[in-house]
Formats: sequence, structure tokens, C-alpha cells
Amino acid sequence: MIEYLIIKESDKQRLDNFLAKQDLGLSRTYIQKLIDEKKILVNDQPAKHGYKLKLDDKVSVDIPSPKKIEITAENIPLDIVYEDDDLLVVNKPRGMVTHPAPGNYTGTLVNALMLHIKDLSGIGGELRPGIVHRLDKDTSGLLLVAKSDLAHQSLSKQLKDRTVKKIYVALVHGIVKQDEGYVQEKIGRHPVNRKKMAVIKSPDHKSREALTFFKVLKRYREYTLIELNLKTGRTHQIRVHMSHIGHPIVGDKTYGGKTKIGETEVKTLLHAQTIGFIHPKTGEYIELTRPMPDDMRDALQEIM
Repeated sequence: MIEYLIIKESDKQRLDNFLAKQDLGLSRTYIQKLIDEKKILVNDQPAKHGYKLKLDDKVSVDIPSPKKIEITAENIPLDIVYEDDDLLVVNKPRGMVTHPAPGNYTGTLVNALMLHIKDLSGIGGELRPGIVHRLDKDTSGLLLVAKSDLAHQSLSKQLKDRTVKKIYVALVHGIVKQDEGYVQEKIGRHPVNRKKMAVIKSPDHKSREALTFFKVLKRYREYTLIELNLKTGRTHQIRVHMSHIGHPIVGDKTYGGKTKIGETEVKTLLHAQTIGFIHPKTGEYIELTRPMPDDMRDALQEIM
């Protein structure tokens, strides 16, 4: 049981917002789930998500022990870039789903990890053990995985505080004229197609701030190779932002990208190339890089 006594600085904050800012390593969605399950109390009584805290309120948080994980371990090759007792960094191939979800319970990164590692952090939940953040199915590249709860909490906080360095490379349609620039547009669920995200202008639709920096690496006749630096981590952020400025990612048909270069079929040509973070136990800064995969290299050769 973790307890907080509300001081002046936290007076009038929503209960769920207050707890999301604490060093618990829990998402706001998971905190709301705990509130619904009466695992979070105010003055020993159940409260609602939007309860406005008052001076001297006592907030009690009972984080349940991780459930036994019932996921099938599968013998799927892993490209492990870094590993120690607390965490590992894996180079996820394009086409692999990060974690099981309804309708997709096999062949995921988590299924592969279950065979490789005996114990993963349970904070991510029954279907997402060890998963601190995710990459879309058709995005390749570097992904942090927590083995211990300590590592999970630390890495989650670094991601939330935007101190994790995340550099991507992508091949986009069209000629990006600016050598460097940024896109700062709020992102939310698409108002019509709920499976997509979109830039949201209307205050009537829920959205969150999103900031993407880009830099041109090379221009081709009909395409541009760019480097992207994420300052926020919204769902489909790069894909939505690049489509919004008229340069969808090649292969990303969801957001306007064509799936062929000449006669060659391609998937979303987006790669998480570099990740940098502070090690949860040693305090050392670690930065790792993996070059773009063969399908991206082949695509660049095709358009030369």
C-alpha cells in the first residue's frame, strides 16, 4: 500500500491526474482502472476519477500483484541489441506485433520474449509483460523491454518526462523543401474512423499535444529520406504528422502512402533507428543504434 498526504501544491487536482504524475510507473488508464476496482481510496473511501483533491486528503494506492501471465512462449528469433539483469533492447522486425491483443495472440514480440526471458516486469499487465512502450506492427527498430519492476517504473517515467531519445528514419512521398523543421499539431482519435488517429483542430474532440522534429537526409526524384526526433509519443504520431504536411510515409496506406515503388510491394518504411536512456540502476546514459533494415535499403536502391 502506497499513501500520499495532499499538500497545498496538489490541492484541487483531479485524483487520476495527481497519481499519473507520481513515480508509480502506471499509465493514467491503468490508474483509472484501479480507481474503478476500488484499489485507490481517498480518506479510506472509494472515489471517482475526477475527484478534486483537498488539502490533507489521504490517498491510498493498492497496486495488485502481477497476474500469472498465460502467454505461449514461441521460438521466434530475436535481434537483441543490449541486455542485462534489468532490461533489454530489441530490434523489432517490420511486420511483428509488439504484444498480444484480441484476435492476435501469437507471433508477437512478447511471445518471443517469453521463451528468452524467465521473468519480465508484470507492471505492463497480463498481455504486455515488460513492455514499456510499443512500435506499430509495420514499424521496425529499437524497443525497450523491462525485466524488473524497478526498470519498468524508471523507464516509464523517463518516457513520460520526454527524456528518452528516440530517433527514426523514414522514406516519405514528395520533396520536403525545408532542410529542417517541425510539426506541432494535436493528435486524437479520428472523429469518423476510430481505428485511425488524426490531427485535431476542434476543441470539441479529445486530443493531446504532439511535437515531431524532422531533418532531410537525402532528396530523390519523387521521395525524401528524413530523420525524425520525437518529443512526444502519441499513437501513430510520425505517420499522422507527415501525412498532415503532405508527405505520407511510403507504404503507409492508412495515412495516404502508396504501397508500391515501381513494381515492388512495400510496407511502412519507418524505422526506429536510435534510442537513448538513463540506466535505471547504474544511472549511466546508454545510446544504441541499429541501421535501417534491408527492405528500406532495397527501396532506396530502387529509387536511385
